[in-house]
Amino acid sequence: MTNTVIIVAGGRGRRMGRDIPKQFLILDGIPVIMHTLQRFYQYDNCMKIILVLPANEIFTWKNLCVEHKFTIPHQTVEGGEERFHSVKNALKLTGENEIVAIHDGVRPLVSGKTIARCFEMAEKTGAAVPVVEITESLRYFESPDRSVSVNRKNYMTVQTPQVFKSEILVAAYAQAYSENFTDDASVVEKSGHLITTVEGNRENIKITNPVDMEIAKILIEQRDFL
Repeated sequence: MTNTVIIVAGGRGRRMGRDIPKQFLILDGIPVIMHTLQRFYQYDNCMKIILVLPANEIFTWKNLCVEHKFTIPHQTVEGGEERFHSVKNALKLTGENEIVAIHDGVRPLVSGKTIARCFEMAEKTGAAVPVVEITESLRYFESPDRSVSVNRKNYMTVQTPQVFKSEILVAAYAQAYSENFTDDASVVEKSGHLITTVEGNRENIKITNPVDMEIAKILIEQRDFL
């Protein structure tokens, strides 16, 4: 089966306090999003890579590719109003008998082992997502002024890539959009398919704010886990 990855990079720079979209911020000499594409290309250099960007950022991206001599083969697709619509646009470039990963563009530190576990499990079960244990205590808010402690062992943090057989993913995205779709697994789960979990890697952080960027700068120096 053909391996495909849809990398969704529709973020803005608001939480970063920057005008530059966070996927274009420089990390270890190149934009964050280039690291992300490299992770999947290193795992499988024949993988079909589809990059989803806001329409007004595609020209900037092409200029960055020239500036940084970035030559990893990929296709670019315009994003939609919500992540759901962006993924749906990208699915038009996928075909039958593919294993399709969907990954956050600002998760540049996903390990090759995590990618491999997701693809291998998805080929067996049809749907796989990486998770990591929660190490902090949790409280559930029953109302704004009342909360109760919950057992953190019953919860996991979900990462990407979330990987699916193409026929399962395309069928799931034929549903109407819902605000309850928090990620791709929730879309597939709503269509009736069970989700299998695999071990993620804790370094696979989503860069959202300035602190995340500083952590990523430290982690990128420790390349052994990649």
